[in-house]
Amino acid sequence: MNSHGRHWMALAVLGCLAAALARPGSAAEAALHLKMGDLERSYLLHRPAALGRQAPVALVIMLHGGFGTGKQAQQSYHWNELADREGFVVAYPDGIGRSWNAGGICCGPALRGAVDDVGFLDHLIQEISAAENIDPRRVYLAGMSNGAAMAYRYACEGRVALAAIGPVAGTFSFACARAHAVSVLAIHGLDDQHVPFAGGQGTQGVTQGQWRPVKETLDILRRADDCAPAVAVRDGPVETVRASCAQGRAVVLEKITGAGHQWPGSSRKGLLQRLLGGDPPSTALDATTALWTFFRDHPAPP
Repeated sequence: MNSHGRHWMALAVLGCLAAALARPGSAAEAALHLKMGDLERSYLLHRPAALGRQAPVALVIMLHGGFGTGKQAQQSYHWNELADREGFVVAYPDGIGRSWNAGGICCGPALRGAVDDVGFLDHLIQEISAAENIDPRRVYLAGMSNGAAMAYRYACEGRVALAAIGPVAGTFSFACARAHAVSVLAIHGLDDQHVPFAGGQGTQGVTQGQWRPVKETLDILRRADDCAPAVAVRDGPVETVRASCAQGRAVVLEKITGAGHQWPGSSRKGLLQRLLGGDPPSTALDATTALWTFFRDHPAPP
C-alpha cells in the first residue's frame, strides 16, 4: 500500500471513531439497502413521522464527505430537524470505503475501484421516489467535499433530472464539457486548503492532482442554464454571486472570507471535526438552512 492509501486508511479509522462517539439517530429513520451488481449499497432514510403520503413531497439526498458516512452526515448537518419542520424526505447514502467516485482525481477507494456512483444515485433516486411519493420536480442533491464533487459529477452525467444541487467545499474533479440544466447553490470558504477556491493542488488533505477553479465549474453550469450575467452582493464575510437563468433556474455562489474546508453551521467542532479532516465550521452562514431555502424556491420547471 502506498503512502496515499495508508493516509486514507488511517483517516478512515479516525472517522470510525468519530461515528462511534456520535449521538444516536432519530427514531423516524430507516436503514436500507440497495443491490448494485455485486455490491450491496446502504443508506439512511428520514421521513418525518407527521408527513402524510397523500401529496408528493421533496427529496434531499445528502452526500457525506471523504472519510464520512451517511450516519455522520445525518448527525453533523441537521437535515432531519429541518425536514421535520418543513415537511420533506432526506436520504443519507454511504459511499464505498467512505468515499465517492467523483471522477478525475477524486476520491479514495471509490475512485480507485471505479465504483459506479452515478449509476448508484440513479437507482437510489428512483427507488426512493417510487416508495416515498416524491415530487419529481423537487429532487435535490447536496454534498460536502468529496460529496460535493460527486454532486457536480451527477449534474453532468446523471440520468435523473434534478431540480438543484448544493455543493459545499467542492468543485469539478474531472472534465465536464456541458452539464445538465440545474439550479445550483455552491458554498465555499476562500481559505479552503483541501479544495482551493482558485483551483489547483490542495496543500492539505490526501487528494493528488488539480482541482478545477470554482468559478470555472460554475461557468459550465451557467452556460447549461442559459444565465444572465452574475451580480455580487457582500454582507460581512459572505459574498453572494447570483446569476438568474432561463426557466426560473439560478446559479448562486456563497463565498465566505476566513472559512476553510468545512460545512458552515455544522455541529462538528473540536476533536471530531479534526478527525474528519476539516476546519472549524464557519458561523457566518448556516449552510443547511441556506440550501433548503434555495431548494424550496427552485423546483424544476414544469
